[in-house]
Amino acid sequence: MTMQRIGGLAALACAATYIFGFVLLVTVLADSGYGTSAIDAADTVRFTVENQALMITWNTVIYIVNALALAVLVVALASRLRSKSPDWGSIALAFGLIWTTLVLGAGMVANVTTERVAILALTDFEMAVQTWEILHAVELGLGGGNEIAGGVWILCVSFAGLLHRAFGKIVIALGLFTGIGGLLTILPPLGDVAGAVFGLGAIAWFIAVGLALLFKRDGAATYAPS
Repeated sequence: MTMQRIGGLAALACAATYIFGFVLLVTVLADSGYGTSAIDAADTVRFTVENQALMITWNTVIYIVNALALAVLVVALASRLRSKSPDWGSIALAFGLIWTTLVLGAGMVANVTTERVAILALTDFEMAVQTWEILHAVELGLGGGNEIAGGVWILCVSFAGLLHRAFGKIVIALGLFTGIGGLLTILPPLGDVAGAVFGLGAIAWFIAVGLALLFKRDGAATYAPS
């Protein structure tokens, strides 16, 4: 199996983690404002105490599993771009690995937060709320609340693909749209809307990239042991 096809499977896995996260967010977590600037810390702590396993599962899928799949995709896309432009391939690899590291770190912090808050809430609920607010801010800073690193990477891949015809028009257009959405999350008034645009756009982009890597031949594909 080629590295390009492995990367295609990784891209589809990334899309699946985003879909899982959105479904759970909309159906279960939305009532407390989770995922928005209007989140209620006390309600979230109560929910976390009652649903610790669910929260750890959610954090693990949307952050840790996503980061592991993303690392593979980053390498595959960098390899594809290097066949067209070594410099752009290196730039894409650097930004992609930065984003992967931040996502993985956010997931680890989120799971530690869940475990710590669940223990504290049994004896000091107010302290549990304060602890959650502090650690959640760290999680958001790493990547749960802004998508600057992801936006830069997707824009980089898309721009390089446009310059060197490494991808089709759909992949490039979705990437530019999604990347801009990620950059706009730095603006507080646009944070929630831009975050939704980035998340939904990323799902479509991951799927488009995955299908492109799986079914479109690339003469410079790198082979991995089967």
